[in-house]
Amino acid sequence: MIVRIMGEGQIGLDESHLVELNKLDDELLAEIQRGDEEGFRRTLGALLDAVRRLGEPVPDDSLEPSTLILPSPDATLEEVRGLLNDDGLIPG
Repeated sequence: MIVRIMGEGQIGLDESHLVELNKLDDELLAEIQRGDEEGFRRTLGALLDAVRRLGEPVPDDSLEPSTLILPSPDATLEEVRGLLNDDGLIPG
């Protein structure tokens, strides 16, 4: 699957990593619902770091559609709240 981090580019990621990413996504969703800015910032950073660590950058000249789009590291709690669906940022 291809994950886009807004403002950074795309990362190829094996779907086997979704379990680990969903744990962080669930934590992020709970922090957003509580309005926990500090926890939100920490967990968003951990989620994006995990995607970068587990995946491989897709070349800039590749025209692959993104399966999943994640916010930039400097996104605000309110901006991310607007991107959420019932499952958080990551379906499943």
